Amino acid sequence: MARSPKAAIDMHPQDWLLLAFLSILWGGSFFFVGAAERELPPMTIVLARVSLGALMLLPFVRVFGSALPRRLIDWLPFAGMGLLNNVIPFSLFATAMTYIPSGMASVLNATTPLFGVLVLASFGEERLIARRVVGVVIGLIGVVILREPGPAAPGQTVGILLCLGAALSYGFSGLWARRMLAGVPPITSAAGQLVSSSVMMAVIAGAVDQPWTLPMPSVATWLSLVGIAALSTALAYIVFFRILARSGATNVMLVTLLIPVTAILLGWLVLGEPLGAREIAGALVIGSALIAIDGRIFGWLRIRLAAGKA
Repeated sequence: MARSPKAAIDMHPQDWLLLAFLSILWGGSFFFVGAAERELPPMTIVLARVSLGALMLLPFVRVFGSALPRRLIDWLPFAGMGLLNNVIPFSLFATAMTYIPSGMASVLNATTPLFGVLVLASFGEERLIARRVVGVVIGLIGVVILREPGPAAPGQTVGILLCLGAALSYGFSGLWARRMLAGVPPITSAAGQLVSSSVMMAVIAGAVDQPWTLPMPSVATWLSLVGIAALSTALAYIVFFRILARSGATNVMLVTLLIPVTAILLGWLVLGEPLGAREIAGALVIGSALIAIDGRIFGWLRIRLAAGKA
């Protein structure tokens, strides 16, 4: 019997603030990876990210009264999530950033909601609502506006394709989480997928980079690794699964539209980078896209119009 598509879930009001916070945490990951790649190869960085993140989360699993599976078969949902949400996209983005700047990678990451909408609709998880599709397209236009113009760098096509592959993997991770991790506490979901990812990345990094042969990285690189593990991975996934549990897979993917905006705003506030008309216009377009996707304003307008005709 075919699965009946579910109605799209509206964003819970409290989750808008969590989404903005998550965009800051994940926006910082592109900075941390870019800094670490000065001394370390991509797969080693990803291994450090997921393994350190797992070590930081494991103590909190018991503190919050949760537990990880004891049987090997029960690890399958976490292993699948780790593959789709960590191993594949982290590896592809880290490799892509050896070809393209981190800022461009963060912009391409914003295609994730489009892939998420299409994947969930294709597998019958959500109906393809016109409002949501239009909102995602508007958001992508805003991201294009934010993209700084300039000549194409060597290998840019390879980097772009790798980033799009990572965004597609994120889209499938939303489907996997919805089907396989429903009802699992956020701390358990986060820790379980990171433990699984650590095992997979140990094999991949060992085969590709042989990390034990690399020279000891500098203090700055270690700080970047700790930052990406603690903030952009461990803490970020707790927030991610909290939003996912309450507002659904499509809504949590909207964070990738916000990441370029928060990266630009942080650069302006912290680093003193210029904030011009292009950045402001792109942010306003993305803001209008999020309003369209949320849909509450249209419901309010319909009520007001109905009241005016009464």
